[in-house]
Amino acid sequence: VTLVESGGGLVQAGGSLRLSCVASTRTGFSYTMGWFRQAPGKERECVAAIRWDSGTTYYEDSVKGRFAISRDYAKNTVYLQMNSLKPDDTSVYYCAAGQPTVMAVPGGYPYWGQGTQVTVSS
Repeated sequence: VTLVESGGGLVQAGGSLRLSCVASTRTGFSYTMGWFRQAPGKERECVAAIRWDSGTTYYEDSVKGRFAISRDYAKNTVYLQMNSLKPDDTSVYYCAAGQPTVMAVPGGYPYWGQGTQVTVSS
């Protein structure tokens, strides 16, 4: 599985960005997709995840009500709509795919994208 993210950039506080992650696979796609972020000196954390078949979602508490994860079956693409961005959201955002028992745990995702930088200015 190959994952390619796009959509990062520089935005002012209160603004919005939409990240995209396209998954390429030789077989049918049925993975849980997660969006993680990692700031310098901090651990990688899951901000949102979605189970491909059921649509069950997970959100980290600090992004609930501001971020929304969705998927497009036809395009094998997962999106992360980020609204009301804050400077604390500044990080490298990674897309990941796997079949984790617990959606928020990075170790459950064997496939990772290269990351996209999101910078929120105050």
